[in-house]
Amino acid sequence: MAPGTILALETSCDDTCAAVVTRDGEIRSNVISSQGVHDRYGGVVPEVASRHHLELVETVVEDALAQAGTTLPEVDAVAVTQGPGLVGALLVGVATAKALAAAHGLPLIPVDHLHGHVAASFLRPDPIEPPFLILIASGGHTLLAHVKDHGASWGRSGSIEVLGSTLDDAAGEAFDKGARLLGLGYPGGPALQRLAADGDPTAFAFPVAAQVAGLDFSFSGLKTALLYKTRELGEEGARERRADLAASYQRAIVETLARRVERARAQTGIERLALGGGVAANGPLRERMRELAPDLHVPPRELCTDNAAMIASAARFLDPVAFPDYLTLDAFATGERGL
Repeated sequence: MAPGTILALETSCDDTCAAVVTRDGEIRSNVISSQGVHDRYGGVVPEVASRHHLELVETVVEDALAQAGTTLPEVDAVAVTQGPGLVGALLVGVATAKALAAAHGLPLIPVDHLHGHVAASFLRPDPIEPPFLILIASGGHTLLAHVKDHGASWGRSGSIEVLGSTLDDAAGEAFDKGARLLGLGYPGGPALQRLAADGDPTAFAFPVAAQVAGLDFSFSGLKTALLYKTRELGEEGARERRADLAASYQRAIVETLARRVERARAQTGIERLALGGGVAANGPLRERMRELAPDLHVPPRELCTDNAAMIASAARFLDPVAFPDYLTLDAFATGERGL
C-alpha cells in the first residue's frame, strides 16, 4: 500500500461508514452500512442509531481496510466526523477513531460533517476546483455556500462563506414529512419522487417560500400547506390525488432551492455550481439545477449521501492533531462551526 492514506469514520446519523482515501483524493474503499431499522419508526431514533453504530463500526472499519488492501499501521492518519449530527451517534465514531489512532500512535483529524459534503466534490476521478457555489441539501441541513478554497474556515473571509442556511426544516426533512403526510414510507425522498413521477407538478400551487428574504431556506410553511390541502380534499380525495400532491409538493421544494441558487449566482457572479447531500440524488432537482448551470458538478450518488470518503477528502486539507492531544476531543451536535 502506497504511503499517504487516511482511514476515515462517519457516524453522524444512521449510516455506519468507513473509508480509505489517498492524499491525492483516490478512493481505495468506501464502506457504508445502512442500519435499515428506522423505517418502522418513520424516522431515525437517536438511541437506536447509537446502539447499532456500536455493533457495526468494528466490522465496517475492518471491511474498509481489507477492501483497500491495507492495515491500520500502514495508514498515516485517522479522520472522523466530529459534528454536527446526533451526538450519541457521533460519540461512537469519535471514541472509535481515538482508540484506533492512539493504539498505533497515529494523528487524528476531526472533520466538520458539512465540510465533508463540500469536499466530496474534491475526490477523484472528477474533482472540481474552487471557486464555486455549492448547494448542500440533506435530511438535517440545507446550505448554500461560496467555496473559495479547499479549507474549512467558515465565514465571509474564510474558505467557505455561507450565503444561506436552514431557518426551520431542512430540504430532506421536508421530503420526509411530506411523504409521511401522504402515507409513504421512510426515507421519504425516494418514495415521494417515485409517486410524483405519475403526478402533475402544476396541479396544486404550493408556496415556494418567496416571503423569506435573502438566501436562507424555509420549508415549514410548505409542509403546513400540504397538511391543509390533504384535509381540504378529505381522506378519499387525498388518496385519489396522491400523485398530483406529491408532484406539486416536490416541485415546490425544488423551486425553493433553485430560486436561492439563481439569486446567489446573480449576487456573486459565480456560475459554477456543485450539489451535495442526500437530496442531490433527487432527479427533478438535478434537472432543474442543470437548467441553471449546464456544467453542474454532482458527485456519484454514494458520495452525496453520508459516507466516510467525503470525510477523508476534507481531512486532506486540515491539520492533524498529534497523540495524545486528541484524547480529550469531544463531539458536537450543532453550532460549533460559528456559522
